Amino acid sequence: MSDATTTDLYEVTMAMSYLLEGMTGPATFSLFVRDLPAERGFLVAAGLESALSYLSGLRVGPEDVDAFASALHRPPRDLHPLLGLKFTGDVRAVPEGRIVLAGEPLLEVTAPLPQAQLVETYVLNRLSHETALASKAARCVLAATGHPVVDFSLRRTHGPQSGFQAARAGAMVGFAGTSNVAAATALGIPAVGTMAHSFVEAFATEEDAFLAFARCHPGPVTLLVDTYDTEAGVRVAARVLRDLDRGPGSAVRLDSGDLGALAVRARAVLDGAGLPDVRIVASGGLDEYAVDELVRSGAPIDTYAVGTRVGVSADAPYLDSAYKMVEYDGRPVMKLSAAKVTAPGPKQVFRRPGYADGYADVIGLADEPPPDDAGPLLETVMRGGRRTGDRPSLDECRTRFAADLDGLPPAARRIRGPQAPRATVSEQLSALADRVRRRIQDVSM
Repeated sequence: MSDATTTDLYEVTMAMSYLLEGMTGPATFSLFVRDLPAERGFLVAAGLESALSYLSGLRVGPEDVDAFASALHRPPRDLHPLLGLKFTGDVRAVPEGRIVLAGEPLLEVTAPLPQAQLVETYVLNRLSHETALASKAARCVLAATGHPVVDFSLRRTHGPQSGFQAARAGAMVGFAGTSNVAAATALGIPAVGTMAHSFVEAFATEEDAFLAFARCHPGPVTLLVDTYDTEAGVRVAARVLRDLDRGPGSAVRLDSGDLGALAVRARAVLDGAGLPDVRIVASGGLDEYAVDELVRSGAPIDTYAVGTRVGVSADAPYLDSAYKMVEYDGRPVMKLSAAKVTAPGPKQVFRRPGYADGYADVIGLADEPPPDDAGPLLETVMRGGRRTGDRPSLDECRTRFAADLDGLPPAARRIRGPQAPRATVSEQLSALADRVRRRIQDVSM
């Protein structure tokens, strides 16, 4: 079976109904986040590359039809209309690494209705999950104020694939490395790592452990110093590093306790031993909130290793995202449910940079002229089921993120109590929404 079966059952039942009714006209679906989580002042678009890889390779084969039929308790021949279905549509999307706000489309799919419907689950999953991870990671970079941040999340993410995505999301927003060897190798980013407490416990003494580790690994090493008594461990590490002349580039890692206070004492021990170039790495339950507190306290920590809480975006593990039809066969459509009203028609987001208070985003119709000095966020990334360009590099994503971050107002960048900018709606989009609402109400009465 292929990824075609990685979908909710109702996507299959709807696609089948559309095919049997001959409803294969072009449909546009818009993917957006209704409201940001409470402690988010912005989101970082991610997951697009995963979605495009899925769309470009989608094809419903015989095994998929058998799986659909089994799920529906129907003979496979009933599901044969789906056999051979592939994605032949167009995709417009915000490139990965760009900052987006609530209500702004991250992606719009235009394809024959059964295709556009069937791909909803996978596309929504990928963009929602990876955008949540990238947004959490970006806040860690902000909190660290220029200190390197590395990803230690793989052991506790929600599966190996999620761990890979966390490593990629971190790299996209400026992480300095990852402990995930597979991600480091595939993505061309630095692999980082030290030792576990079990390594120290396996030897008779800390000194034996540190000496063995240094003998095995030439060049700079990082020694974990808090297996027993942290301050004593730093002294042992300092002695080993000094005696072996391995100070420059090496580090000690603090993984528990009052990291700020321990870092101060560790720095004093290292400096007193004539090892000012030995760095201090902090880990152990860190996220942007803990990093922010440590940085503000002046703790002499050089590198922050973030793990579980960032790899699962613990404080905001999901986004209030949606994938909604906005046009079918040239007819704009919208949802009028209470608290979940959607705006009709294919859209564009226009961003005007350079304002004193940051962004002045406008959500408008895809075919309307942009406001003065504004540029579009959504780009055509797939046409006729094929990518329109090469896969962007992580460096390109980082460059986009850095440029957008520079224009973000300070209130949105805050780690605690951020205030997210709100996009406005263009006059043309507002007028279309009014017309469609009246049309729906007239028909319903």
